[in-house]
Amino acid sequence: MSQTLSPPSPAAPRAAGPSAGHGRRKPLARGWIAAFFLLPALVLLGALVVYPIVWSVVRSLFGPDGFTHFVGLSNYTGVFTDHQTLVAIENNAIWVVVAPVAATGLGLIFAVLTERIRWGTAFKLVVFMPMAISMLAAGIIFRLVYDQDPSKGVANAVATGVHDTFFKASAYPGAHPRVAGAGSGTLTGPVGGPYTGKPISPGSGPAALPLVGVQPTTLTDVTQAAAPSGCPSGSLCGIVWLDFTPGGGTPGKIDRGEKALSGVRVEAVRSGRVVATATAAKDGTFTLPASRIGTSPVQLRLPKANFTAQYAGVNWLGPTLVTWSIIGAYVWMWTGFAMVLIAAGLAGIPRELLEAARVDGAREWQVFRRITVPLLAPVLGVVLVTLVINVLKIFDLVYVIAPGASQQDANVLALQLYLSSFGGGNDQGTGSALAVLLLALVAPAMFLNIKRFRKETSR
Repeated sequence: MSQTLSPPSPAAPRAAGPSAGHGRRKPLARGWIAAFFLLPALVLLGALVVYPIVWSVVRSLFGPDGFTHFVGLSNYTGVFTDHQTLVAIENNAIWVVVAPVAATGLGLIFAVLTERIRWGTAFKLVVFMPMAISMLAAGIIFRLVYDQDPSKGVANAVATGVHDTFFKASAYPGAHPRVAGAGSGTLTGPVGGPYTGKPISPGSGPAALPLVGVQPTTLTDVTQAAAPSGCPSGSLCGIVWLDFTPGGGTPGKIDRGEKALSGVRVEAVRSGRVVATATAAKDGTFTLPASRIGTSPVQLRLPKANFTAQYAGVNWLGPTLVTWSIIGAYVWMWTGFAMVLIAAGLAGIPRELLEAARVDGAREWQVFRRITVPLLAPVLGVVLVTLVINVLKIFDLVYVIAPGASQQDANVLALQLYLSSFGGGNDQGTGSALAVLLLALVAPAMFLNIKRFRKETSR
């Protein structure tokens, strides 16, 4: 009995059930859920970032009186022709070149060195501690550090201490002879010295060298002035004294109560050449030996070194150094930030590579330059770019540290933006143009940092 095989009948189409529709709607539903949770962040981002950027771009196209006067790109052309803005751009360029490199370099040095010392953790803590201080507080601290008065400013206290160690201060700063015709004696000369007398012959008797204008603080352990009774044969002697006594007196003559000036250097000059020198003793007297001065007349001269003002330190916040001083304060604050990040990258370097290089005979400098630094290049790049973005927006330190007299010399774009918009300029059109310019300068560094982060994440 034969059996007939029939072809299989086509399968009936499956009814589209709820499960199929659910599979198609699932990605869409997830997208709505994600959007729902992102919405608060997006609203906040739009209100705090997108809206201010758009508003600043639009506002930069109008004049200082608001949105009533459209000026186009005039604010931008004015920015690049204004002297103050050009100074700010120049200072910003100095900041970008110097501050990030200095902070990153010091951070690298500290991170490498602290690996070799027992108290490295404590040192890192001390270096990182300035990061806990706000920019405003750091500005106030360094405003005091850079104070011109050495009794207040630490920087000038150190500078004057070092200077006075190698260069002795003058004996009587500001002292000078009396005005000519008022008993000025034999001394004449410009303000501050040197003071030179008329020619005098050796053996002609004691020479009188009266001075006035001596600061009371320099008159310590002084004695009553008295002219020497006589000079050794052939020599030239004299006295230097303060020709002033309360209640009056005779100019050019030693009165009762007038004080001797010790330590004053006296020179004998002939034909423009110093032939002998002497220093006034405690009673103000001096003697130039005959063997040195000869028999011809000489001029007595009190050199300028006797009267120069005492060293007052460095004008850290003056027009010349104010920008560099503020950069120093910034480096003090941000070196700890660079050090911590670099130390974290340093901890991830395989120690086998370093040890293998040392076994092969490489010196420590070669290991550092050819192995450590190349392996740290990604971390150094991140730190450097981050600090570049930071210094482009620097405002607080400059505003607080720089005094009014030199604030324009320390000007930066963020400070100029504030001054143009709110600090007396009242021109928000120009201020908005500066804000757009600052954004254009920051954006490339920011995008470079984001690109680097994505590249590191994808590895």
